Amino acid sequence: MPLLRIEGLTHFFGGLRAVHNFHVEIEKGEVRGLIGPNGAGKTTIFNLICGIYRPTRGKIIFNGTNLVGRHPYEITSRGIGRTFQNMRLWTNLTALDNVKIGFHSKIHYGLLGAFFGTRRRRQEEDEIEERAYRLLEMMGIARYADYVVSSLPYGIQRRVEMARALAVEPKLLLLDEPTAGMSPAEMVETMDIIQKIREELGLAIFLIEHRMKVVMDLCERIQAIDFGEIIAEGTPEEIRNDPRVIKAYLGEEVMV
Repeated sequence: MPLLRIEGLTHFFGGLRAVHNFHVEIEKGEVRGLIGPNGAGKTTIFNLICGIYRPTRGKIIFNGTNLVGRHPYEITSRGIGRTFQNMRLWTNLTALDNVKIGFHSKIHYGLLGAFFGTRRRRQEEDEIEERAYRLLEMMGIARYADYVVSSLPYGIQRRVEMARALAVEPKLLLLDEPTAGMSPAEMVETMDIIQKIREELGLAIFLIEHRMKVVMDLCERIQAIDFGEIIAEGTPEEIRNDPRVIKAYLGEEVMV
């Protein structure tokens, strides 16, 4: 059984059809790519998976459970982590504190423990800090743990957000343009980190990217969408040479 199975996913914003009859099956440990021009509906699909929008119709089956109609926090607690196209970090907090916030759904000490500062609370907070620091180490940015996020370079902030997404201990990680705005060197470093996440944590990864090198090098299979509809799906080589994909991107050179 696939970890994620989406069937007939369709969504309208008023009279505008944003996604039409989208489907996908993602296995445990798989890296799947989703590409398409700006406005094609890629981020909307992620928002539907995460419960930010409720689809007009269709099924989103994750680990055997239909997610349609569930709240975002429920979906997160079931094992879906996410980064955003436009980062959502607490820029006035440190990198470490941002990652610690990602563990909030795992806290067990309750309201009384929080109010009275019980021993259990102190133990849990210490454990969370240690685990958050280990995630920053995995991202290669532990030296920035005590830096306020607003003072960090853009590429480092992206990694902080990725570490926070991992704090929910996901089975599926949704990455929305994780290399956007990065230099070529930062892009390669981020690709290495994504591969490391897959190998060390065994996660399935669903990846939106505009930079073709990223999806071509990381993904086993790729889906291309345009105007909310799938226009092609297959291996990186099949997608690279598909005339419908080339046409959607308005030029062969973007597939290099």
